[in-house]
Amino acid sequence: MQRTVIDRIDRVTEDVVSLVLRGADGPLAPWEPGAHVDVALPNWLTRQYSLCGDPAALETYRLAVRYEPLSRGGSEYIHRFLRLGRPLGVSLPRNHFPLVPAPRYLFLAGGIGITAVLPMLRATAGAGLPASLVYVGPSADTMPFADELRSTYGDAVRVVATRQHGRPDLRALAAELEPGTLVYCCGPASMLAAAEAAFPAEQLRMERFQPTPKVFAPDTAFEVACARSGRTVHVDADESLLNALDHAGLPVSSGCREGVCGSCEITVLDGEVEHRDDVGAPEGRMYACVSRALGPRLVLDL
Repeated sequence: MQRTVIDRIDRVTEDVVSLVLRGADGPLAPWEPGAHVDVALPNWLTRQYSLCGDPAALETYRLAVRYEPLSRGGSEYIHRFLRLGRPLGVSLPRNHFPLVPAPRYLFLAGGIGITAVLPMLRATAGAGLPASLVYVGPSADTMPFADELRSTYGDAVRVVATRQHGRPDLRALAAELEPGTLVYCCGPASMLAAAEAAFPAEQLRMERFQPTPKVFAPDTAFEVACARSGRTVHVDADESLLNALDHAGLPVSSGCREGVCGSCEITVLDGEVEHRDDVGAPEGRMYACVSRALGPRLVLDL
């Protein structure tokens, strides 16, 4: 974990606060657009947030957090209890939503999904690449950074207030795409589903806040042999590998516990894995929060 302190707190809408975290030991780790970090909160929760500042300014990280009344306590704590000067542990950045080279870009953001897109728009503008943003929310006053975006990028930004104008026609946008355009989409599940239906899969990149519904065979018990510690851990049918390892005194760093953040990645040395995440585990890896063994046994580098 990197040590930071809260350097600035701004309320950017009624239910969104922006946090600027300054490195307590000097410059923070470098990152690229699309990256997120785990934030270790003082109430023992760890939550993931997209970095939405300037990758060139490594003295600080900027995050934005929407208050979610039905959340598991992370956003409520940030909104109600965090104060200037409070120390926070922040992980090294991870990026499962990288901005890959393309001749032109279309960015789609819904609500707090704008946080992942902000650095991308900054990067493409800095490189002189054609890019536009369609930013969707209930009303302009509920959409963080809307004024900043319009004043900085002008006509390249289209703010769509759905209470006034309805939802944008993504199929019409898809019909107007020039060849080679990459579409980056981050927002609620309904927006992602609409984007999947409208745009060719090879042109679409998405980041999810929540796991997609999936159907798997019934969970069964299995064992994991931990090669480095020499321990064998039994995983019951009704528990996750992550929880079983924690109960056995072999905790793995974790965040979302839903297979969307990638923080609980572990190396698999032997055995077949049923991958249930939405990140896309690299070869020889798995995410312990949701994925399971397909057979009776796995060997892990733990």
